[in-house]
Amino acid sequence: MFKFIHAADPHLDSPLRGLERYEGAPVDEIRGATRRALEALIDLAIVEQVAFVLIAGDIFDGDWRDYNTGLYFVSQMARLREAGIPVYATSGNHDAANRMSRALKLPDNVRYLATDRPETAVLDRWDVAVHGQGFATAAVREDLSLGYPRARPELFNIGMLHTCATEREGHDAYAPCTIEGLKSKGYEYWALGHVHCREKLCADPMVMFPGNLQGRHIRETGPKGCLVVTVEDDRAVTADFRPLDVLRWERASVDVGQSPDLDDVLSRVRRSLTQLQRRADERILAVRLELTGTTPGHQELLSRREALINQIRAAAIDVGAGGLWLEKVEVLTRETQTAGDYRSKAEGPLGTLAEVVRSLRDNPEGLRQLMSFSDLATRLPAELTQGAGELRFDDPEWLSAVLSEVEPLLVDRLLGKGAAS
Repeated sequence: MFKFIHAADPHLDSPLRGLERYEGAPVDEIRGATRRALEALIDLAIVEQVAFVLIAGDIFDGDWRDYNTGLYFVSQMARLREAGIPVYATSGNHDAANRMSRALKLPDNVRYLATDRPETAVLDRWDVAVHGQGFATAAVREDLSLGYPRARPELFNIGMLHTCATEREGHDAYAPCTIEGLKSKGYEYWALGHVHCREKLCADPMVMFPGNLQGRHIRETGPKGCLVVTVEDDRAVTADFRPLDVLRWERASVDVGQSPDLDDVLSRVRRSLTQLQRRADERILAVRLELTGTTPGHQELLSRREALINQIRAAAIDVGAGGLWLEKVEVLTRETQTAGDYRSKAEGPLGTLAEVVRSLRDNPEGLRQLMSFSDLATRLPAELTQGAGELRFDDPEWLSAVLSEVEPLLVDRLLGKGAAS
């Protein structure tokens, strides 16, 4: 019996996006998160006394500005060398784009598999064969697995591949392959990388994406880490996930449809954030909060949006005691039928307003007219855009969403409800 670690996509020193602009945000923790996740990986390998470590691509994150990133990686690999643990890696699309990594001198316990052809590394002590091929260029469109050798029956065979597999939303279609193609090689385990969500593609043989070590933005939510794979004497395989992330991204959807007032909204938000914090096991949390539900208070929530968001941010700071930050607050509530009755009035200023907003929002030509403001937005004084978020006049989806918020806000002002806000 032996154990090994299957990890992928550390993306060392990749910037984490979404928190730096907020006053008091844990900027140092954000910037150092990918490094500390790698340190946790090394600690785990040493404690578990694994036979070897596999890293299936994208150790780095494009070109570095200096050698500090590479030297840091060398120092961590040296820790594994001192523990007698070898490392096998394949280069991914981001590694191939990194010119400086090609000249990096690595400790002798680290072996990158070839990029011009499939290569096999044999670990005699464990009767293991690791087959793999890295990316020679930043964009590999062919199925690299087709060239992999057949399994060596006297050995436990592992295939390493940086791949989109059968393609995944949000990931470039690099080195696509099929489950049938992977199974045809006769390997006992496939260690994949590139897709940042943990996923089991096949149970027999086991084909796994471990996900990345550290979430980098709100599209990479939930626990992140690696797999500790145990191989029994009869070649039975189990893979256990181990979280390694130091800052966790989460989405929280809070239904405020039955909330009678703002105090109740804030109370519901507090309960939701408290539950998330308990599950985070003392990690820093970055949360996108979504207020949902059908409520007659929809217009008021939007018209007082800035004050509402600031109160929610204050509640998050209080709940998290400095360890919980809101990446964004989205008001996704809907108005009840009675709140939208003004639209049924064919005449009058409210009916005209509704018609104008609809003509802009639902008509591609109307959105194109608004997109012409893109150049103007870049020339606005900083004091006018501060706190407004990113102005994306060239994005029709963003414009449509903004118009959906503008209509109830204007109606609220016209009816005099927002005068005191």
